[in-house]
Amino acid sequence: MKKAGPTRTTRRRFWVDPRFVIGFVLVVASIAGVGAIVVGSDQTTAVYTARHTLTVGDQLRSTDLIETRVQLGVTAELYLVPASNLKRGLLVTQTILAGELVARSAVAASSGSDATSVVVDVPGRLAASIVAGSVVDIWSARATEPSEYAPPTVLVGQASVVRIVEPTGIIAADNGQSVEMLVPKTNVGAVLEAIMNGDALAIVPVNTPVGP
Repeated sequence: MKKAGPTRTTRRRFWVDPRFVIGFVLVVASIAGVGAIVVGSDQTTAVYTARHTLTVGDQLRSTDLIETRVQLGVTAELYLVPASNLKRGLLVTQTILAGELVARSAVAASSGSDATSVVVDVPGRLAASIVAGSVVDIWSARATEPSEYAPPTVLVGQASVVRIVEPTGIIAADNGQSVEMLVPKTNVGAVLEAIMNGDALAIVPVNTPVGP
């Protein structure tokens, strides 16, 4: 009886089709090229938009802002970017509507700001268009004699209304209203002097909205 000899193990050779390798390399190169084109063509800039309406005098916080990428080109430097340091505190100096880009000109540092708020008592009723955030001119007529005044002149131009202090009681409503406004620090002395002298003050809106 014939004995069976040792069994040989047959190993398969791993063969790679060169066309597969070339195709794979081309696909990878194509993906990398497209990615480079997309990155290179992205000209958008990350800026801040207002999460909700911000009025004059508000302290700007990170929770008030949304980071948005928009295409601004050379005008990007005019807007507040996420790299800006909000921890130092920024003060809103112009009303910023919800969804609006936050312009650098609409905010100022809380400390060292060149504007401060003062409260002015205005006789009579305010114009209906004057609300928080309105830009107004403060007019003053200097008191010369009892119940006599000099011609009115602009005391402060381009002041911003922070809020309108609601009067309490019938007498207060008849006597006028108090308005808190943001004015340049250089004008504070003149405003306080006019108040102490009993000059007649009036507030005239500058940015009156255009009706339909």
